[in-house]
Amino acid sequence: MSKGKRIKAAKEKVGRTKTYELLDAVKLLKENSKVNFDETVEISMNLGIDPRHADQNVRGVISLPNGTGKAVRVAVFAKGDKAEEAKKAGADVVGADDLAQKINKGEIEFERCIATPDMMPVVGKLGKILGPRGMMPNPKLGSVTQDVSQAIQDAKGGQVEYRVEKAGIIHAGVGKVSFGDEALMDNIRALVNAVNKAKPSGAKGIYIKKISMSSTMGPSIKLDIPTTLSS
Repeated sequence: MSKGKRIKAAKEKVGRTKTYELLDAVKLLKENSKVNFDETVEISMNLGIDPRHADQNVRGVISLPNGTGKAVRVAVFAKGDKAEEAKKAGADVVGADDLAQKINKGEIEFERCIATPDMMPVVGKLGKILGPRGMMPNPKLGSVTQDVSQAIQDAKGGQVEYRVEKAGIIHAGVGKVSFGDEALMDNIRALVNAVNKAKPSGAKGIYIKKISMSSTMGPSIKLDIPTTLSS
């Protein structure tokens, strides 16, 4: 089946206006997966907030109970003993000013970035590069820390950062199509409940407006919000 026909057939199985309970959505997503690679499962949440206001920003990290199924490359800004600790803990890239120089040249060979507090004067100068990519170390997210071993373990073990975009939408990967039904559902519940608990005090009206799930090449499936939150 050609790509166009496959996508069309998948979309025809999903009701455009219908919302699905979580288990039914997971089964439908897997049924529609007809590609020859293990697709990533993503969740999109439309929030009733205005991210332009500082008191309505939604951002955090959540350790998915069953991991993401994806190998994450981690860079660590550290010196001396902390640099050695990072290497022993499995960091893929470790450095200080030399690492900053590589990043400035566009050599970004990692997905997550961690720094010890004393390295922030160096890392701070990289804000225009790392910030838009969502990689800037942040003490509130546990990526600016003296405990680099734990931070590396968390990053490689299924920790996901969620961050609302300008349009009030959060996107996050929650696993792979090959995951078992329960494993996927546990991960989805963990993310959705974390975002729900992160509701800012400045948010008015309906907070979670829509939750959708999709695979890399599959159509979007709308989830029933009340049962997803209560399951």
